[in-house]
Amino acid sequence: MSDQQKDHPSDHLESADNPMQHPDEQPSGGSDGPHFGKLLIVLIIAVVIIGIVTIVSEAYLS
Repeated sequence: MSDQQKDHPSDHLESADNPMQHPDEQPSGGSDGPHFGKLLIVLIIAVVIIGIVTIVSEAYLS
């Protein structure tokens, strides 16, 4: 058995806290915070486009 395969005490302590060997948690958010305003603008534009397509298709197909 090579040195890399042997159990080290530090590996045992780490595996007790993290038995599934998941990576460390990523930091949440950016330094300047979330951008809910941009998302809101995109959603409003999408609703307006859907409304325009609905009105135009209703006028064209009726």
